[in-house]
Amino acid sequence: MSETNTDVVWLTQDAYDKLESELTQLKTIGRPEVSARIAAAREEGDLSENGGYHAAREEQGQMEGRIAQLEHLLRTAEVGEPEGHEDEVAPGKLVTVAFDGDKDDTETFLLGSRELLSVDDSFEHSVYSPQSPLGAAVTGRKVGDDVSYEAPNGKTIHVTITAVEIP
Repeated sequence: MSETNTDVVWLTQDAYDKLESELTQLKTIGRPEVSARIAAAREEGDLSENGGYHAAREEQGQMEGRIAQLEHLLRTAEVGEPEGHEDEVAPGKLVTVAFDGDKDDTETFLLGSRELLSVDDSFEHSVYSPQSPLGAAVTGRKVGDDVSYEAPNGKTIHVTITAVEIP
């Protein structure tokens, strides 16, 4: 089993560009708009009972949180093709597993960042983080490997990796 960094967030160039565009929009348009609403609400007087002021401040806090999240993600993301051998599970690859070896009980998912879902609403598969129980169990493994992991409910789940592909 090769050494794979499970802290890497893998993004396609398109996903990276869309997240970068969102960040630019929040910084150049979103911040000034919210600041203007806060200033206008301040001019109305008593802030303790000013619903518009409190709503704008809450929106500002959420926006600043999203900006910080995007900045971190874009700074640490790997962009491009996933690493590893063709049949090896790594962030950025589509993985199909069969539960308890049952070829009819399968799931295909992307091992990667949920951020992909926020920029590509046509994406049809689930996304599991490499840090999730299933993601951590399959990372670095190959097609045909049997692995077990502990689900959040404490139950041990056995899966067989049946396919690995680049989306």
